[in-house]
Amino acid sequence: MATDREQSLKKLRMYEIRNIFNTFFHNESTGGIVLVICTIIALIAANVDSMTGLETLWTREMGISVGNFSLHMSLMEWVNDGLMAIFFFVVGLEIKRELLVGELSSFRHASLPVFAAIGGMLAPALIYFAFNAENPVTQKGWGIPMATDIAFAIGIMSLLGKRVPMALKVLLTALAIVDDLGAIIVLALFYPSHELQAVFLLYAAAVVAGLALLNFLNIRNKYVYIIAGVFLWYFVYMSGVHATIAGVLLAAVTPARSVINELRFGTKLQYLIDKFKMSSNAEVEVIANPEQQHIIHTMHSMVNKADPLMHKFESTLHPWVTFFIMPVFALANAGVVFDSSIFSAGIPDISSGIFFGLLLGKPLGIFAFSWLAVKAGLAKKPESIKWMQILGIGLLGGIGFTMSIFINNLAFSEASITDIGKMTILVTSLCAAVIGLTFLYLSCRKQNKL
Repeated sequence: MATDREQSLKKLRMYEIRNIFNTFFHNESTGGIVLVICTIIALIAANVDSMTGLETLWTREMGISVGNFSLHMSLMEWVNDGLMAIFFFVVGLEIKRELLVGELSSFRHASLPVFAAIGGMLAPALIYFAFNAENPVTQKGWGIPMATDIAFAIGIMSLLGKRVPMALKVLLTALAIVDDLGAIIVLALFYPSHELQAVFLLYAAAVVAGLALLNFLNIRNKYVYIIAGVFLWYFVYMSGVHATIAGVLLAAVTPARSVINELRFGTKLQYLIDKFKMSSNAEVEVIANPEQQHIIHTMHSMVNKADPLMHKFESTLHPWVTFFIMPVFALANAGVVFDSSIFSAGIPDISSGIFFGLLLGKPLGIFAFSWLAVKAGLAKKPESIKWMQILGIGLLGGIGFTMSIFINNLAFSEASITDIGKMTILVTSLCAAVIGLTFLYLSCRKQNKL
């Protein structure tokens, strides 16, 4: 009996995890379409004189002043430093979830995407550096081709529907999440926004330590973490480390578990369900039945307390990130004037580094490190996945859009170089999407079911 119950609980957990993944995958794929639309709008606005108003909008100053305190930035800076901090917070929560209960929660599950992601970051960076090693200005952009845009990559894969095996979708998602973690580390260590200020770093460390203590003491009030998160963002912003890292730090100390007595919780919930049925009246709606209303309120309160704060934040913010923050980021940053004179003296080294880093380095690194890890016995390839399909998701990994543009903006101070980088990222990401989609279509036999 105990064995049957354990198997039933295991199946239930697997169903819940799969349901969470399907929801995540659907949202990311739909978000990829929204990103494409916003990118097209930004490009049109940058190249059509009648739409210059949208371009100049991002340069307008906005801020707050309270007494002697004042914080003013351009609207683009609010997007890149403020809204993107929320994006990184959600990314941090996704990474944390995968490390605790997802595809990265055990070495057996995590090893393949981890090795694939490492290869997919090292190879592009080395290829970029090979083209730009002798140029002290552009060599700083080695982090640009390291990143994979998860929304675009999953959005392209979703076009193939059931043709793609579920294991391959899971592998791409886990790989992209590890890739995001690597990009975050690179961003924090190598791309500061200005000279580091030790005193603000100490303030930020104190906030993180305080939140970690509250987590240890089982304090789960969301407003405490939100208010502390605002202070953390300001201290990180002033410290010189890019402000978006505050989102990752906040995710790291956000409570991920709720301690409940499973037997007591289940028994009381079942009692309330039975009581709800007993107090029902077929002729009276719930809204007119005070007893049923009280039972529903009690059940809602119980479930709310059992739901981890990390999951509450993630489920609430993920749609905002997917359908608002990332599209706004694209509108603010994807606009680049296509000027053929840029290439009059030949293809710039930065373009060669980004193009070959993303289009060649990504699939080469992902495939080679995956193959070596499996052959060395450090990772296990799912039986439903072919090696050619891993090469296919490596090609999709060459879609670097969001994070690549983000790092591109930080790596270069000259607008002309930044524009060349953006233009190359957009062209390369388009090529990677078309080639990756075609390659996967040819390498994946139609699946009857996910």
